[in-house]
Formats: sequence, C-alpha cells, structure tokens
Amino acid sequence: MTSDTTAGPDQQTVETPAGDARITWHPAKRPRRVLALGHGAGGGIEARDLRALAAALPPLGVTVALVEQPWRVAGKKVAPAPKTLDTGWRALWPALEKPGVPVVAGGRSAGARVACRTARELGAHAVLALSFPLHPPGRPEKSRAAELLESGVPTLVVQGGNDPFGKPAEYAELPEGAPKGTPGSTPGSAPGGAPGGAYELLEVPYGDHGFAVPKRAPLSQDEALDIITEGVAAWLAVPDGTR
Repeated sequence: MTSDTTAGPDQQTVETPAGDARITWHPAKRPRRVLALGHGAGGGIEARDLRALAAALPPLGVTVALVEQPWRVAGKKVAPAPKTLDTGWRALWPALEKPGVPVVAGGRSAGARVACRTARELGAHAVLALSFPLHPPGRPEKSRAAELLESGVPTLVVQGGNDPFGKPAEYAELPEGAPKGTPGSTPGSAPGGAPGGAYELLEVPYGDHGFAVPKRAPLSQDEALDIITEGVAAWLAVPDGTR
C-alpha cells in the first residue's frame, strides 16, 4: 500500500432534526474513500478502536470522519431511541459525501446498527460494523441479526472473541451462514440474495465489546488493535467490483 501525508483533525458542527451533531475529520491528503464512524450508546469517539482507525487509515488514502450524535454533543448520558439515531445520521450524510469520494458507513455497537439500518437508502458504498451487538448480553433470543443481514451492501463485521453481545461463533448460526476468518474470505449473503449484501467477519481474539484484551492473553492490546486496523485497511483496499 502506498502512504500519504495527512492534515490534522478538523471539527464540523452539523444541524440535524435531532439537534447539533459533530464530525471530527481526520483527512487523507488524496482520499479515495471516506470512512464515517459513529460511536456506541455507552461512549463517544474516544473509543480505542475508533481512535486507532482514525490514526491508521488517513496515511493510506482513507479520510476518517468520527461522528458524534446530537445526544452526545448535548452532554446527555442516555442515547435516544434507534429512530432518533437514524434521523441524526441521515441528516449528516450530505456532509459526509461532500469530499466527493465513496462513503463507507460504519460505527461501533449502536453506531454499527445505525450504519446497517440506513446504508441502502443513503447509498453507502459499504458498511464497517465494529462490535455489532447481535443481541443483549445473555439474551440471544433478542436477535438484531436482521439489521446486519439486510444492510444491502458489502459489510465487514469486526467482533471480539469474548464479546458478550455476540461472539464470532454465533455468526455461523445466522441465516445463510457467515464466514469466519479475515477480509477476503468467501462472503455470506443477505437473505434473499440482496445485491451487494455480502458480509465478512474478522475476529479479534480474546477481545471484549470494547476490544479490550485480558493481560493474561497471548496478544497485547496494541496487537489486538493492529488486527483491527490492518484488517480494515485490507478490506477497504479491495478494488470495486471484486468483493
């Protein structure tokens, strides 16, 4: 991969029907993609995986846009209903498209759900789902798999091996099956064979919902983050029309 020089982050406030949202841009000098990443319901854009991607991808030609939902910008402690999150994300989309390159919608946890639910209607190029919450902890019967499977665009799920919201092995039980391994493996498909609905799964061994790994694990925290950044970079580098 070729590297590129990057500028420093820049913040942009965007008005939405749900209140003011904020985008923190980590620009590539000559971007070929924008990767828009929303945060989860329990934290903001300071999450370790979001920070790692914002640092690693701009030198590779991917502008990273870290999106803060209006509830977070307003200092509220509790996230609103999914419908309100989707409303804020939709209103942000024109700003994310402004650089004039394909936009990959993404996020962690609740942010991943938003990206999946809205990808098709917004024309997202693909979806990056970090720590997709397949179900509430201990409640596998409350599955949210339909949101993931119906994204309608190529989707990469990055999941911690010990994530209580859904372990990688559980993806094998989804309709149509979901492959385990690294980006570039044979993808599964959304139900009904939705065009472009392929998805792939990248496991971060020993990682929890925040991709934290135990000190006793045979890999370090930095190595766990390297799995994420290198895997996502490789997935984004696949030429259009070949995934």
